[in-house]
Amino acid sequence: MAKRKIDGVLLLDKPFGVSSNNALQKARWLLQAEKAGHTGVLDPFATGLLPLCFGEATKFAQRMLDADKGYRATLQLGQVSTTLDGEGGISRSGEVSCDRAQIETVLKAFTGDIEQVPPMHSALKYQGKSLYEYARQGVEIERAARAVTIYTLDIVSFEGDVLVLDVSCSKGTYVRTLADDIGRTLGCGAYLAGLRRTRTAGFSLDDAIGLDEFGQLEMPQREALLMTPETLLTDLPQIELDMADTDRILHGMSVSRRAGWPDGAGLFQLYGTPQNGHNRAFLGLGEVASDDVLRPKRLLSTV
Repeated sequence: MAKRKIDGVLLLDKPFGVSSNNALQKARWLLQAEKAGHTGVLDPFATGLLPLCFGEATKFAQRMLDADKGYRATLQLGQVSTTLDGEGGISRSGEVSCDRAQIETVLKAFTGDIEQVPPMHSALKYQGKSLYEYARQGVEIERAARAVTIYTLDIVSFEGDVLVLDVSCSKGTYVRTLADDIGRTLGCGAYLAGLRRTRTAGFSLDDAIGLDEFGQLEMPQREALLMTPETLLTDLPQIELDMADTDRILHGMSVSRRAGWPDGAGLFQLYGTPQNGHNRAFLGLGEVASDDVLRPKRLLSTV
């Protein structure tokens, strides 16, 4: 099947039991796209929002990796797991005698800036190998704690020994570790029985489509669901360039700050009018440094 140049972003609701890469490759095949990439791995047992980038949109995928995340997490209290989730060996740790008030008190202790030790069953690398490869061999690797931020921890439901939480957190947060730490602090143990990503970088699961449903659409309908590459940069301010400055930027040159630009340094969406006669167009990502000079950072090759 011939590959096509497809540019855009698809909000996918990743199904259970499918790796992020397999979901990406299936969507890529359905679109017959030349180039594709995802924006942060979801474990196979996790479901939910997985933005997929195609073509020119892959140039901006890194910003999605650095974005804050939101999850719906289901904790099984009273048990611990060798993998901190339902895929490992399970053993009962203690009776669940805590009430909602005690849980809320514990959750407050895990809200804000905290430190986590990455789990052994993770893709984190050590000497060129993922930690989960060592874990499968029964080898324990010493891991340094990492700083993460838990913005909010809200109880969705608490019935019997099952606790459901809405988690808002920074990048790099291991929700499995969070579940295990909460269980230990409660004194009864806990593991992550279910995980569903609900948001990332301003995108919501409400706007995502399932892989099976996507596959049932006709090609024009699939393409219509793709958002433009600049959708990944909507949180950034915009700089408007005239035709001359557009030409300089597109040729890899810098431009000194102009009147009317947003104040300050940092990253900006770039819009301009190319000399090929096109109307105003999204050019890509630029950066203004402390010297008040704009330099191109990631530009579309299709302008």
